[in-house]
Amino acid sequence: MGIYMEKELINNSQSNIYPFHMPGHKRRGSDIGAGLDPYAIDITEIDNFDNLHHADGIIKDAQAEAAALYGANRAYFLINGSTCGILAAISAATKRGDKVLVARNCHKAVYHALYLRQLHPVFTYPEITRTGLQGQITEAQIREAFDENPDIKAVVITSPTYDGVVSDVAAIASVAHAHGALLIVDEAHGAHFGFGGGFPQNAIALGADAVIVSLHKTLPAFTQTALLLLGGMREAAVEKFLGIYETSSPSYVLMTGIERCIHYVRDNKETAFAQLRSRLDRFYQKVSGLSHLSVVRKSDFSADEAYDFDESKIIIFTKEAMNGHTLLELLLKKYELQLEMAAGNYVLALASVMDTDEGFDRLADALLEIDSQLEKYKSDFEEFYDILKKEGIVHQFYLPVKMDTDIYQKLPAVMEMYDAYDADHQAVYAFKASGKVSGAFINIYPPGIPLVVPGEIMNDKLIDDVIKAVNSALEVDGLYFDPDAHMWKFVAVL
Repeated sequence: MGIYMEKELINNSQSNIYPFHMPGHKRRGSDIGAGLDPYAIDITEIDNFDNLHHADGIIKDAQAEAAALYGANRAYFLINGSTCGILAAISAATKRGDKVLVARNCHKAVYHALYLRQLHPVFTYPEITRTGLQGQITEAQIREAFDENPDIKAVVITSPTYDGVVSDVAAIASVAHAHGALLIVDEAHGAHFGFGGGFPQNAIALGADAVIVSLHKTLPAFTQTALLLLGGMREAAVEKFLGIYETSSPSYVLMTGIERCIHYVRDNKETAFAQLRSRLDRFYQKVSGLSHLSVVRKSDFSADEAYDFDESKIIIFTKEAMNGHTLLELLLKKYELQLEMAAGNYVLALASVMDTDEGFDRLADALLEIDSQLEKYKSDFEEFYDILKKEGIVHQFYLPVKMDTDIYQKLPAVMEMYDAYDADHQAVYAFKASGKVSGAFINIYPPGIPLVVPGEIMNDKLIDDVIKAVNSALEVDGLYFDPDAHMWKFVAVL
């Protein structure tokens, strides 16, 4: 027996693999002055160290500094990640059975809150861009939803998305407030917003009532650390639900990591984000001439598709050449670049203020070299893949898959989501699933928009789309594989 995780973590930290993925500290804690032994400072709520759930000392002061940095009325440290902040904010904004307007591309934690509070969701679907990425939620969509459902009590959107697409939060906040509703923004991937560098403004400054930011995603902070920022939401209700959803044994190691991150941003925002912008501009210029790959810029979106775009999300499309998984494997195994994720026809690299010139140069040079190889073998891509297979870089070739606009179809709901989720279920083979009521969420991740939620009726197209995604090496959650029959099963309500 061995200490398996520790061994792998040490090997990774000592390797030459460059991290274009979370967390945003990029393993460079010493560069922000964090050089403490975690075992030496790991304590519980002993004398003089305050209590996260009843903060009136050093934690209260640290949270006040976080609130000041973001311009919020209050800030709460989240040690369970953004998930517990999302659960608490939605629960605090609603009463059991309330109607909530929800962007369909929200994180699964939003759906868990709907389930736990037995809320009735009204879904609005993001625009699908020409590239196939999920676009913005528009002001017009919010107005239309309120016209049809004037009793909506809260609005929940994700901005920016995992891919960096930003919605017009100020306009959406105005519509929600005009109808007496609260706006909750999952800004988990935008913790760096509002500090310069040409990045968008943060949602608290734009009028949202509650905003959740994952510090660890784009800033130098430990994994699973985040903030719940309040604008117009009642503190007492939020604190009640944080007491339910957040651990009663918060880590002081993680909390001091949050404090260190807040101080770093406060003291360095004038230079750090401008430097990140400069490095990004240099990178984008360097790869602007790619032929078989393409890197997305803000200018690639129309005003209807995206209100704004966060260019620290580096999206590299593979066009007709290869599947996203193939490019991800190639970048890792040959160039020692670990990206955040792969989709059917693109990969995503996450940049932060802790990235270096070396990292951006290595990524740009790798993309240029891969593009030149694709140009060389453009008349016969299979010859290129044969070379990659012989070198042990890829083991199977998958065609690039662009998710069609209508894959996110609106399915009729015949049961409340929470009733269907709690109902008795059966796993049925794919060819028998059409016409049955779904008892589970089915997500293709990324992007994470549920293709079906519990209570909706599955149809032939949904089944075909899901199987197509599975066969294209996309990650699909919510299915079961029967190894004996070599077939997939869908969860249906009995």
